[in-house]
Amino acid sequence: MSNPADKPEVVQLPVEPPVVPSVNNRRVAAQRVREARDRLTSTSGTRPAFDRELLRQYAQTRLSASYVVMLLVVATGVLFGLWMKPVAAAAWTCGMLCIHAVMIRSCRRFLAEPPSLIATRKWRTRFILLDLLYGLCWTAILIHPASPDMTSNTLMMFLMLLVIAVSSMLAANLPIAALVATAPVTAAIAVNFVLTGTFDNYVLALLALAAEGYFALLARRLHSTTLDTLEARAEKDALIGELEQAKAISDEARHRAESANVAKSRFLAQMSHELRTPLNAILGFSEVMKSEIFGGHAVPVYKEYSADIHNSGVHLLNLINEILDLSRIEAGRYELNEEAVSLVHVVADCHHLLKLRASNRGITIHEVFEQGMPRIWGDERATRQIVLNLLSNSIKFTPQAGEIWLKVGWTASGGQYLSVKDTGSGIAEDEIPIVLASFGQGSNSIKSAEQGAGLGLPIAKSLIDMHGGTFTLKSKLRIGTEVIVTFPPERVMSALAPMAEEAPPLQPDPIVTDDKRRARNKPIMSAGTGL
Repeated sequence: MSNPADKPEVVQLPVEPPVVPSVNNRRVAAQRVREARDRLTSTSGTRPAFDRELLRQYAQTRLSASYVVMLLVVATGVLFGLWMKPVAAAAWTCGMLCIHAVMIRSCRRFLAEPPSLIATRKWRTRFILLDLLYGLCWTAILIHPASPDMTSNTLMMFLMLLVIAVSSMLAANLPIAALVATAPVTAAIAVNFVLTGTFDNYVLALLALAAEGYFALLARRLHSTTLDTLEARAEKDALIGELEQAKAISDEARHRAESANVAKSRFLAQMSHELRTPLNAILGFSEVMKSEIFGGHAVPVYKEYSADIHNSGVHLLNLINEILDLSRIEAGRYELNEEAVSLVHVVADCHHLLKLRASNRGITIHEVFEQGMPRIWGDERATRQIVLNLLSNSIKFTPQAGEIWLKVGWTASGGQYLSVKDTGSGIAEDEIPIVLASFGQGSNSIKSAEQGAGLGLPIAKSLIDMHGGTFTLKSKLRIGTEVIVTFPPERVMSALAPMAEEAPPLQPDPIVTDDKRRARNKPIMSAGTGL
C-alpha cells in the first residue's frame, strides 16, 4: 500500500486573465485591416472611395478652369501665327479646342454617373490618356521651327512654364495625369535647346528640367494635402458614425433602464401592499399571543415562539419600509416636509428610544451637545431616520461593554454637525464604498449575528444629500467607526432681533397757525397730575 505522502505534489500554475483589448486597440486594428484591404483593391494605393473622390475633384477643377484653358489655347494660337503659317496655327487651335471639349464632356459624364469601382478605374485611364494627348499637342506647337533668336527662345520658355504650371495645378488630384501632360512638353523643349549647341540654350534646358521637377513636386504635395484632407474627413465621418451608434445604444439602454425602474417601482408598490396586509395580521395576532390576553399558554415555550414571531414581523416591516424609502429616494419622489427642527432634541429622543437596546448589550452612550444651538430648517422625519440608522448601526456592531459618543455642534463654516462614534470592530478601507452602496455589506456585517439588509447607511447618506449636507465615514479595523453628517449654514435658523417699524413722516398741515403749532408741541400730561 503506497504512502499518500509519496505522491508528487501537483503544482498549479497561476492562470493569467485573458487580455481584453480596449476600444482604442480594436479601433486601430480595424482601421489597419481596412486600409490593407483598400490598398489591395485599389490601383493607386489609396482607398477606392478616395480614388473616386480624387477623380471627382479633378473633374470639377477641369470644369471650373475650362474658360481659362480655352483662352490660353486661343492666345497661344494667335501668338504662334506670327512665326508659322496662320492656317497651321488655326488648325492646331481647333485641334486643341476639340481635345479640350472632349475632356470637358468626359468630366461632366463622369460626375453624372453613379459611383462604382469598375467605372472609376475606366474613367481614371481615360483621363490619363486625354491628358497625354493634351500634352503632346502642346509639344507639337512649342517645338515648331521658330526663329533662332533669343526672343523666340525666351518666349518658348515662358509658354512652357505657363503650360506646365496650368497643367500641374489642374491635374494635381491625379498625379499621373499631371506627369503625362507636362513631361512631353518639358522633354521636347529641353531637347530642342540642347540641339542648338549654345551655352545659353544649355542653361535654358536645365531650367526647363528644374521647372518640371518643381511643378511635379508641387503637384505631388497638393495631392498629398488633398488626400490627408479626405482621410481626416473620413475619420471624422467614422467617429460621427460611432458616436451616433453609441448614442443609439445608450438611448436604448436608458429606455430599458427606465422601463426596469418603472417595473421595479410597480413591483415594490404592489408587493408592499400584498406583504403589509398579512403582516399586520401576523403582528396583531402574535402580539395577542405574546401578551396572553385570552389566557396563558399551556406550554410556556409557546409564549417565546410568539415573541419571536412578533419580533420577526417587526423586522420584516422595517425592512419593507427601508426598501420603499430607498426606492422613492432613487426615483426622486421623496419629498422633504421642511420645518424648524432642533437637531439636539432629535438626537436626544433617538438616544432615549435606543437606550434600552444599548443597555441590554452593556453599551454606554455618551452625549456631547453644545448648548444654545438654534434650530435648522429641514425634514424632522428624515433627520430622525438619519440618527436612528446611524445609532442602530453603532449599537449593532459595537461589542459588549463598548462605548458610543453622540456629538452635536457647530461646523467651521457655521453649519451644524452630528457625529456618531463607536468602539466597534471597524470597517476595512476598501469596504467603505461597499457599505455605502445599496444592499452593500462588509465582511464584519456578514459575520455579525445581527445581519441587516445593508440599507441604513445608503438611506442616511441619500437623506443628508437631499438636505445639501455632507456624509463622512471614518473607520479603522479593531479601533472603531465614526460617521459625521453636516447640515449647511444656510439651513441654520439663527435668532434675529425683531424688526423695528419706522414711523411714517409727519405731513405738514396746509395752514398751521401759531396756536395750533403751540398746541401740537405742548406735552401731554398724565391724568394723575391733576392738570
